[in-house]
Amino acid sequence: MLATLVAEAFDRAGWVYEEKYDGYRILAYKEGNSVTLLSRNAKDRSATFATVAATVGTLPDSTLLLDGEVVAFDARRVSRFQLLQRGGSAHTFAVFDCLYHNGKDLRRQPLSSRRLELEAAIGKPREHLFVARRLAQNGLVAFSIAEKKGLEGIVAKDSSAPYEEGRSRKWLKVKAHQEEEFVIGGSTPPRGARKHFGALLLGAYRGPDLHYVGKVGTGFSEQTLAMLAQRFKPLTRKNSPFVDPPRGEATWLAPRLVAQIAFEEWTADRKLRQPAFLGLRDDKDPRDCTLP
Repeated sequence: MLATLVAEAFDRAGWVYEEKYDGYRILAYKEGNSVTLLSRNAKDRSATFATVAATVGTLPDSTLLLDGEVVAFDARRVSRFQLLQRGGSAHTFAVFDCLYHNGKDLRRQPLSSRRLELEAAIGKPREHLFVARRLAQNGLVAFSIAEKKGLEGIVAKDSSAPYEEGRSRKWLKVKAHQEEEFVIGGSTPPRGARKHFGALLLGAYRGPDLHYVGKVGTGFSEQTLAMLAQRFKPLTRKNSPFVDPPRGEATWLAPRLVAQIAFEEWTADRKLRQPAFLGLRDDKDPRDCTLP
């Protein structure tokens, strides 16, 4: 179940408001002593997030299906996607839904009932596992708290809604700061002391067409520059993947890679202002990167 992005915070009777986490969406399947962690594009992440899998394995129930986000927290207890990318930070599973519990399929039950099942299954917070935090009962107050804490935003959920596969209007997300996924369609030549490339050329789809939305030249370490250059080699092509390519010298790439980007705002001509590279997303399909 995927949340739909809306422009402004709101307060609505019967809705609850949770922290929006900045990590990898994961479904955790527990059957007896066996635990499998799957990403939203069905990649097995059990080895990548081994500490999370081991912790889910300690839960007493014989069968569980948990939905949540694997995150890495900074010193202020704010989840940061780039910490996951860099490695070295502890992985924590913020669980916000329970779809199956001890032989019961809960997907047609309301969220309020699923939350009770989730809390019963997990119990007290563990080192690598906790129930997703809810903020104030009022949605406007919840969003204000998220802004003050520096969170990515909030997710508002209809507590009476069943679990629906796909994008839903029963879950709505409101962002406190701009962060989104974009397709990498090319790169510019390196300048000065920088090696490998200068900036990434980014795009987003509208229908079948990939539109250029700007370039990002900050947020890279030397290691990241080298890693990306290796990933680009088999994707190099002669023609631009953009329907509206930028001017200037560029190396064009097949639109296969997705980057997570933080930025200040959209300009009037649909370009990113002050973008910064956070990392690659191998759990997102490029076609899911669409213009707002």
